[in-house]
Amino acid sequence: MTPETQARLAALRERMVATDTDLVALAPGSHMQWLLGYAPASDERPCLLLISPGGTTFLMPEVNADDVRQHTDIDFVPWADDVGPHVALCQALSAIGASAPDRVAIDETMRADFALLVLDALPSDVLRTFTADTLGGLRMKKDEREYGLLKMNAGIADRAIEAALAALKPGMTENELAAVIRNQFLKEGAAPSFWVVGSGPNGAFPHHHASDRHIVEGDAVVIDVGGVKSGFPSDITRVAVVGRPPEGFVEVHAVVERAVEAALAAARPGVLAREVDAAARAVIADAGYGKAFTHRTGHGMGIDGHEPPYITATSETVLEEGMVFSIEPGIYLAGRYGCRLEEIVILRADGPEILSGLSRDILVAGS
Repeated sequence: MTPETQARLAALRERMVATDTDLVALAPGSHMQWLLGYAPASDERPCLLLISPGGTTFLMPEVNADDVRQHTDIDFVPWADDVGPHVALCQALSAIGASAPDRVAIDETMRADFALLVLDALPSDVLRTFTADTLGGLRMKKDEREYGLLKMNAGIADRAIEAALAALKPGMTENELAAVIRNQFLKEGAAPSFWVVGSGPNGAFPHHHASDRHIVEGDAVVIDVGGVKSGFPSDITRVAVVGRPPEGFVEVHAVVERAVEAALAAARPGVLAREVDAAARAVIADAGYGKAFTHRTGHGMGIDGHEPPYITATSETVLEEGMVFSIEPGIYLAGRYGCRLEEIVILRADGPEILSGLSRDILVAGS
């Protein structure tokens, strides 16, 4: 194990003791990636990392064992296709003293058949939970290495927006602008993840992506992009106009900008996530656009592009220093246009640090 994995496993076990959790069961995915720095390829064969306060082991398909052994020295309990995983799973649970736990935390991203395999191997009265208060809680607070990778990716996304702005002109399609964005990510060694290009009335669809609609003079264009490099993502939204802004757009943009500023001012360690959402929502509602703000204010970001904490009207998550999340209020006017401004921030002791260096002003095509 690397020193980082050892430290993260120790921190997880502290959380397990604090929450009376006797077993954490993880499948290949971002939880395992965060904990070990590696996750095996996932298919229909059950592969599980099982952690108790006293031990750690893998339930491992025999066909993958030799390959995975190159990446970890954690004990394996292998199983073969002609036998099946059930007996091996019971052996693995016994090996780490978790055959009869009172409380188990299941990876919420795990396949349903994997989860049922685990639960069927445990007593019927076991308390079943997910990982929010154990490993999930640890993942919300980023260390300096994670911050550095997120900051790097934010810069790449900034340059993708700048490339789109330089290329944007009347007559091109949304898909043609999306191709510019993708190419910019690829040029910097990042894999493009998504490219929302919503021009004119398409901007009123928050997750429109891109189409063959031709962009015309007077359009407002929502550009929301993200990519992945070195295992970490980016996410940013800005708005541009082609020629003269459409009627009322400057006012709408100003309202959304004030909502961003209100959310940034509200985001402090010790504040509930719903209070940040409420701060942004109040600005938009007071301006008469409350029903046009149709989504949450933000989402966490780390290995996953969307992960806790979620900045919603109902979230009771207490924000802590080191958490990374988006602030992205928007107004969407059907048949006319949309406006969303998004920042990714890391919460510091004195408030949020914005990862992007790009202005939130209305961007002008060709500049």
